[in-house]
Amino acid sequence: MTAAVTHDPPPGAGDRPGRPLIVTEDAAILDDLLRLCAAAGATPEVHHGVPEHGGGWETAPLVLVGDDAARRLGGATRRRGVVLVGRDQDDPGVWKRAVEIGADHVLMLPDGEQWLVDRIADVAEGVGRPALTVGVIGGRGGAGASTLACALAVTSAREGLRTLLVDADPLGGGLDVLLGGESTDGLRWPAFAASRGRVGGGALEDSLPELHSLRVLSWDRGDCVAIPPQAVRAVLAAARRRGGTVVVDLPRRLDDGVAEVLAQLDMALLVVPAELRAVAAAGRVASAVGMVVRDLRVAVRGPYAPGLDDQEVARLLGLPLAGEVPVEPPLLHPRGGAKPPGAAARGPLARFCVNFWERTLVEAGGPR
Repeated sequence: MTAAVTHDPPPGAGDRPGRPLIVTEDAAILDDLLRLCAAAGATPEVHHGVPEHGGGWETAPLVLVGDDAARRLGGATRRRGVVLVGRDQDDPGVWKRAVEIGADHVLMLPDGEQWLVDRIADVAEGVGRPALTVGVIGGRGGAGASTLACALAVTSAREGLRTLLVDADPLGGGLDVLLGGESTDGLRWPAFAASRGRVGGGALEDSLPELHSLRVLSWDRGDCVAIPPQAVRAVLAAARRRGGTVVVDLPRRLDDGVAEVLAQLDMALLVVPAELRAVAAAGRVASAVGMVVRDLRVAVRGPYAPGLDDQEVARLLGLPLAGEVPVEPPLLHPRGGAKPPGAAARGPLARFCVNFWERTLVEAGGPR
């Protein structure tokens, strides 16, 4: 059981990692808290009372106070980020003690263990603003969604943002191939198929292939073509906690796993070639994706059929226009060793991506 007294985080805890502080003399509570800290990847500082000179008490991003120690903390400086931890579900006095020490939450073991592991892991990872997460999906086959997704990710990394490119299309051939890194060491989607609960953001990032200064989560060359939805949810949530940007290449085939991705997107771009059949196909995709994604925009790719331009395509689909996606001739007939999409910093595709990120990050309140 957990219950909130207040909801404010401790000052600065959202943007820096730190060591939680444990205050207790109860051996059983201490053993449990040490175990939960280990599960969350955190090394705590342990005291029986308020640390001398108040340093640990004032600076720790999270303080876990055993119910046995509450009475000894009556004179401690009030601060946020304090959790009172107990075991007696029927003790009405726990609320009075929580108020006396200024606790934000009251947690009873063992029921509140998962909540506490998540909170400790947030502290260990220095969780701040979640990554700006953008999905890219084709209005029809061959629309160029994978090319745009790669270009957006390459551009984001070149601009100095922590960037993860996620390949959510198991039948797409692999974005690591498009980036020229199919043999690069690192984990692929099948390695995360058994993931449940919380995945460590730092561990995820370190385990993935690094290509062109960004991390890539793609598919291997095996037979696995589906990941359980709960694993997709855990992995993408871990990626978003790292901040920066996450770009997801989406398939047009929507299943439960893709629905988990859609639910975590801040924005989706629907890539539509400017021809009538593509617009008609894109309308069906937009209807399905728009039921989940709160911000769906259209990116139009030429050449244009007679009577169509980017504004008209957006009007026909009833979607905001993200812009016209330029086509770089070398990408139409790629050769071995060719640079990935967006790698030519002065190319038209890279300029489109730079402008996109500048606008979108401003809308989102600045870099993550």
